[in-house]
Amino acid sequence: MRAILLPVLVVALAACQGTVPPPRPITPPTAAPPPTATPAPTAAVQGRDGVACVGAVIKPPQGLAEAHDDALLAKAVDVTGKGKLCTGKVFEAQGKVTVYRVWNVAKDYTALGSWWSFSTPAGPVASYRADNAICPEWSELNRVSSCRIKVGARVVVGPGQSAACEHEVTYPKSATNQVFIPNDTRAGQVFVEDCTPGAPWP
Repeated sequence: MRAILLPVLVVALAACQGTVPPPRPITPPTAAPPPTATPAPTAAVQGRDGVACVGAVIKPPQGLAEAHDDALLAKAVDVTGKGKLCTGKVFEAQGKVTVYRVWNVAKDYTALGSWWSFSTPAGPVASYRADNAICPEWSELNRVSSCRIKVGARVVVGPGQSAACEHEVTYPKSATNQVFIPNDTRAGQVFVEDCTPGAPWP
């Protein structure tokens, strides 16, 4: 009789107590994502006089390799208000690179001057003059030519310096890059070739 009552008692106790659910697995707390780092602002490039430039030296077209020529760099870079470049880098032509120049048809000897660009110049004249800080008394800007830099020639590339012109006209520093080529036709020093004769501009 005792053998029969024991299983019945066990079943009854289980029914009274209910079914015990299995323990839930412990999930570790989710780690918070690391804070996103805020990139530090890029320091502005300083000009020769310690005044910040606008923009930076662009990557030049294929065919130009960076070089070192402090004397040439000094000819191309000037202080605030003097025009030229605010900062620059020297490059040497290892292939023929096309450059463009806007000049004054009334002064044809300026066709092969020192200041050029890698991209085709676009008007209007006032915008081009402001982007490149070209004082009105320096050029009428009414003719455009293209040439190729001679292999082995060195040039300077960089953003424009501000210019203080006559009649209280001023142009601020510019991010537009210019190309300084040390041409001097009076001394027979020309570092470009395969030039077009020039066309009315703009």
